[in-house]
Amino acid sequence: MEPLTAGNSRVKDARKLSRRSVRTERRLFLADGANAVTAALGVPECVIEVFATQAASTRYADVLAAAPLVTLVDERALASLSDSVSPAGLVALCRHFDVALDEALGGEPRLVVICADVRDPGNAGTVIRTADAAGADAVVLTGQSVDLYNPKTLRASAGSAFHLPIAVETDSAAVVQRARAAGCTVLAADGAGEVDLFTAELGGPTAWLFGNEAWGLPADLAGLADHRVAIPIHGRAESLNLSTAAAVCLYASARAHDARLPSSGGPDH
Repeated sequence: MEPLTAGNSRVKDARKLSRRSVRTERRLFLADGANAVTAALGVPECVIEVFATQAASTRYADVLAAAPLVTLVDERALASLSDSVSPAGLVALCRHFDVALDEALGGEPRLVVICADVRDPGNAGTVIRTADAAGADAVVLTGQSVDLYNPKTLRASAGSAFHLPIAVETDSAAVVQRARAAGCTVLAADGAGEVDLFTAELGGPTAWLFGNEAWGLPADLAGLADHRVAIPIHGRAESLNLSTAAAVCLYASARAHDARLPSSGGPDH
């Protein structure tokens, strides 16, 4: 069978998923590149079909072995589906995988990340990646945050978007209340916070609340937190950017949680 061309109706239909409105309506998206496709294949029933060039089908044969359907496309067709400057030759057609808020915050979460009105896809994806690395139990994108399925968000997450529960909820106040009901202390990252990060009590279940890149958290939303926490600035920098601030806060929590784990040392001699 000849590879599909860019003018093929199936390729053209998949290409429409570059628009957020279409992704939202169909509950479908495109995962671009070997890393994203591999991670998506690890989520049950997420991947519907993988479009691949002939060269990529050979190079990534081990990845494609797990795909429910592989469709060969020519280089031009693949490029029309990819958001990358240098496409890797693999693009998967996937179902949305976000979960309900109650599912994301179910059980007894120890570390939760709430992104309120985070608009930049690179920042959102990097925060998700950091949350995954720090051992967070869930991420919630709330308010007017960027689309989880934006190709730049998924690329910046480096596969981590597929590794942990992510909920999408427009009502930021409701998310804060639900996190508290799940047993978390809600901490708002705020440069004007009354608590210093390095003296804060971080050993218990915590939900970190991060705001918009440009204007931070609205006063009314920050006021719903149990505490507003500031990262100390020792030099002349005005502030840290969102993704860096999130990394510092989340790893401070991860370290505090590790310190509370029982010692695994052997018996004394």
